[in-house]
Amino acid sequence: MDPEHRTRPRRSDAPPATAAEKAQARGVSLPRIGRLFTPYRGPLAVVVAIIVASSIVALASPFLLRAVIDTALPERDVVLLAWLAGAMVVVAAVTAALGVVQTWISTRIGQQVMHRLRTDVFAHLQRQSIAFFTRTRTGEVQSRITNDIGGMQSVVTSTATSVASNLTTAVATAAAMAVLSWQLSLISLAVMPPAIWLTRRVARMRRAITTRQQRELADLNVAVEEGLSVSGIQLSKTMGAGPAVIERFTASSTRLIDLELRAQLAGRWRMASMSVVFAAIPAVIYLSAGLPFTAGAMTIGTLIAFTTLQGGLFRPLMGLLNVGVSIVSSLALFARIFEYLDLPVEVDDPAEPVEVDPARVRGHVRFDDVTFTYPGSDVAAVAGVSLDVPPGTTLALVGETGSGKSTLAALAARLHDPDAGRITIDGVDLRDMRLADLAAVVGVVSQETYLLHTTVRENLRYARPDASDAEIADAARAAQVHDLIAGLPDGYDTMVGSRGHRFSGGEKQRLAIARTLLRDPRVLVLDEATSALDTETERAVQRAFDTLSRGRTTITIAHRLSTVRDADRIAVVDHGRVVESGTHEGLVAGDGRYAALAA
Repeated sequence: MDPEHRTRPRRSDAPPATAAEKAQARGVSLPRIGRLFTPYRGPLAVVVAIIVASSIVALASPFLLRAVIDTALPERDVVLLAWLAGAMVVVAAVTAALGVVQTWISTRIGQQVMHRLRTDVFAHLQRQSIAFFTRTRTGEVQSRITNDIGGMQSVVTSTATSVASNLTTAVATAAAMAVLSWQLSLISLAVMPPAIWLTRRVARMRRAITTRQQRELADLNVAVEEGLSVSGIQLSKTMGAGPAVIERFTASSTRLIDLELRAQLAGRWRMASMSVVFAAIPAVIYLSAGLPFTAGAMTIGTLIAFTTLQGGLFRPLMGLLNVGVSIVSSLALFARIFEYLDLPVEVDDPAEPVEVDPARVRGHVRFDDVTFTYPGSDVAAVAGVSLDVPPGTTLALVGETGSGKSTLAALAARLHDPDAGRITIDGVDLRDMRLADLAAVVGVVSQETYLLHTTVRENLRYARPDASDAEIADAARAAQVHDLIAGLPDGYDTMVGSRGHRFSGGEKQRLAIARTLLRDPRVLVLDEATSALDTETERAVQRAFDTLSRGRTTITIAHRLSTVRDADRIAVVDHGRVVESGTHEGLVAGDGRYAALAA
């Protein structure tokens, strides 16, 4: 069924939101972070049980110590002393073993959460439209996946277990202290309100610094990507820009040093003062125990056991406060990750796709009153274009640079969606097809060839992973590149190098043509596909295209009119509109825009 005509609203060009507004809009909250751990509730419950058991077992040590000091030593009871000493060793061994198991389970959970975050962000970015990548720096994207997620590792891996462990230990220790002496317990806990207040201030400071750190790391990644890629190195050497590139990188790295120092020292004096206060608490306890009105109220063993518990209490309390600082600081990282996860997918699979069998597609392509404007532009790149390309025919798009030819090619491959109108293949709107089906139907060879840093064989097989070596060789022959590959030292197993820089522009384009032809698409889109070829090679590849285009629908974009004169139909595009169309002979005879281009 032919879907009805649809119009898409144009995207808004509202001013960018501030970092705080973005964070709020993305809902960076502790419940959302907590949902990352939902699939691992079972293992987390085991970890919590281990932590509780370990904390309870560890609490036996102060009471064993009190029995040693108050009973076994004064009474010279060697048997009891031996049992108590053995019990201390058993407690230490059991807590150590439980700690190893807890660390293994919690680290595994944390790494799985990290893996899920990395893969979710990568997969979501793979679904983004070309428009996202044209407005986003490559180094910025890489930094989000590596630096930001890597920076969250300690929080994701240990936060849940640290909270459970420290909270359980603190509660159990406080209860044991209250059993020994509730009066001294009140003295010990009096320091908590100022500690919490200082911790909150430190957390806010570190969160602001962390945000700036990650932005600077992204800038550093961009400098590396732009300065150390093959293209970047060639540009800097030919332009003599090496010193300026080094200076830019050095300045960014220097700012990172300052931010790292500030992050490490943020609140350090405040926390150091709290450590002094914590250290003074035992002195206050000893003083309280020795005052005339409290003297003799407790035994030496009880006092030592209490101070041991008190020392053990402040460690988990400080651990909880430090975890709070880490969580608040990491919210800046989560905000950056959630910003990418919350990006809307502009070009996505339809909710109810039309079932399409790529093998049965005839290849009837229609542009119905298509209009498209690039984000941030006030001028339509394509306006009201209507074209009909019957199955098995060739449409050539010609016109001056910037006239909209490549935009039409991109729309035909659904790299963008039109703002108005629709594009159909065999009457089915491209937006109603699965992206995988569309990719099997439409093959694109563009003027900008990208080769992966792997072998020639794997570069070609990228288009069809199940292709046999014979099929790969056939596609290479059709693209007039088989003899070149066969002449390489390792043949099809030759490494192409970074971005294919070991090959000339014409060789790379022929490899790209072979890669597309290997997929055997019903519709071919050739966007300046032979622009980098010399005249002789261009003729050879054009002959191959003439053979391969039989039975296929082909949309060709070219500046050289010699490559399109035999097309079934030629459309002249000017400022996003089709100003005339027809055959080569008819357009030349018409003495219009095409005739002027052909002159």
